[in-house]
Amino acid sequence: MAQDIGPEVVAYEIIDFAIPAPLTDVPGDVERGWTIVQNAANATCLICHAMPMPWQPDHGNLAPDLAGVGSRYNAAELRLRLVDPKALNPDTIMPAYYQAQGLNRVQEKYVGQTVYSAQDIEDVIAFLLTLTEE
Repeated sequence: MAQDIGPEVVAYEIIDFAIPAPLTDVPGDVERGWTIVQNAANATCLICHAMPMPWQPDHGNLAPDLAGVGSRYNAAELRLRLVDPKALNPDTIMPAYYQAQGLNRVQEKYVGQTVYSAQDIEDVIAFLLTLTEE
């Protein structure tokens, strides 16, 4: 019996500390990205990061505040941070949201699967780019 290992991981290329090419042909959806980053059932960003979402009761303080992140990074830079953060910092505690192999201490439901789909990554990036400094 074949085991379902989740969505196929799309090939990507890291260039100058970024992944310039989107992982999908469908542009990211800001509203869907907004929902994904708050989804406590599937690795919410709020576990580790504070975000400009005052209605959310529990913001993490293990990682940088994401307020203004869209002013600090472009889509390609954010894509690498979500897909393969260890490419930037081998000691980071940030999980790789779009890796299925070569991981340690993976929660059972994610073994052999990515946490986010390629479209989820693009949607989250679209949302994060809206978080700009005023």
